Amino acid sequence: MTIAKVSIVLMVIAVGSFEVDTSNWTPFTPNGLTPVITGATVVFFAYVGFDAVANSAEECKNPQRDLPIGILVSLFVCAGLYVAVCFVVTGMVPYINLGGDAPLANAFMDKGLNFVSILISVGAVCGLTTTVLVGLYVQSRLYLGLGRDGLLPAFFAKIDAHHQTPVTAQVWVGSVAAILAGFFNVSHLSHILSVGCLASYSIVCACVVMLRINTENQWQDGEDQLPQKGLTRWNEAVLCMLGISLCGFLVGLCYRTGGPVTYEIVLLVIMGLLLIPLLTRQEYRRPSGFACPWVPLLPVLSIGFNMFLFAQLHWEAWVRFGVVTAIAVLVYAFYGQYNATTNASSGEHSPLYHQASVEDLDT
Repeated sequence: MTIAKVSIVLMVIAVGSFEVDTSNWTPFTPNGLTPVITGATVVFFAYVGFDAVANSAEECKNPQRDLPIGILVSLFVCAGLYVAVCFVVTGMVPYINLGGDAPLANAFMDKGLNFVSILISVGAVCGLTTTVLVGLYVQSRLYLGLGRDGLLPAFFAKIDAHHQTPVTAQVWVGSVAAILAGFFNVSHLSHILSVGCLASYSIVCACVVMLRINTENQWQDGEDQLPQKGLTRWNEAVLCMLGISLCGFLVGLCYRTGGPVTYEIVLLVIMGLLLIPLLTRQEYRRPSGFACPWVPLLPVLSIGFNMFLFAQLHWEAWVRFGVVTAIAVLVYAFYGQYNATTNASSGEHSPLYHQASVEDLDT
């Protein structure tokens, strides 16, 4: 199905390129840059498929080599296809005539290419099917890992003896997805997914920075030994990243509401000042193999930009995300922290935060 879907997309690009009228691209941003950024934030979920590659590490023979290749190649290929399709469609028909329900099919029907619109409908069905399959695959593996670690009930970690798949987790994921699809429209779900992705990716960036911080020399020098008054370097790094996140969010709000540019400049300067301690007062380890480059600069800039995009979403999306986050926190507070296993193989339980070494994670 993936081959069929990609083939149809390539055919759309090839056939549509002969119908492009470059005058439709003028002006290139008729409503300014703000709607472009807002739209990019809303459709952010269109690029989250690379998560499926990262979550398939358990089934890889050589994940340290294969996962980075799979993530980067899939991301660049998808981005290239998206950009090409957008150029072709907006070049074929003025954007105001595309409509919101089936813009691709409408564009080709406008040009009298009805057979292409039929193929697009077939491709849409293939795309929905593969998306559902990938969603079941990825989310069930996440629940499997959480069940193994004791953060969720153990039945999520149950593996079918015959198929060697997490059946319970798959049934749960499929049921929840069906309920959400039945009671919410695409607009609401896309906003929730986008805001959740932005938040989770920011947390991943923060974890990369915190796990890379080399605290061994600090402990040897006695700087961070307890008891100690004031901030440790680790706590200082946390506060700096929280401040950068807040500034990025406020810059996004100022931009969205048309606030004074002076406020945005001041907030950007504050972000730069908060970045200085992360660059000068911390020592970072470099794991072997593939790892995130330019730490802490790249992860911190990602956090700031993610929070900028976060501010472009409607406040209702923030509320829904807050409700979902509150539920997750309650599950951890009343179940996860008391049942988390410090050693999944031995089943030892300890109400401590789950920790892993940088060498094991290879972040």
